[in-house]
Amino acid sequence: MDTQYEFDHETERPIVYVRQVNADDLPDEVREQVGELETLYAVHNEEGERLALVADRKMAFVLARQNDLDPVTVH
Repeated sequence: MDTQYEFDHETERPIVYVRQVNADDLPDEVREQVGELETLYAVHNEEGERLALVADRKMAFVLARQNDLDPVTVH
């Protein structure tokens, strides 16, 4: 199992981070749009910029993969 593998860096997808967000922590204008949801999931790039905000975790991962991104969970 000591075989080295050369990864093709040109085919690597950028990593994005998925984390749970409380609706109460969002700005007022965003809270008005989420309705009665108490928890949402944010997708962030490596610099921490929020790219998307969605209703559930599964949707966050699907959204990332559909956009050729590699999602990972942040605790």
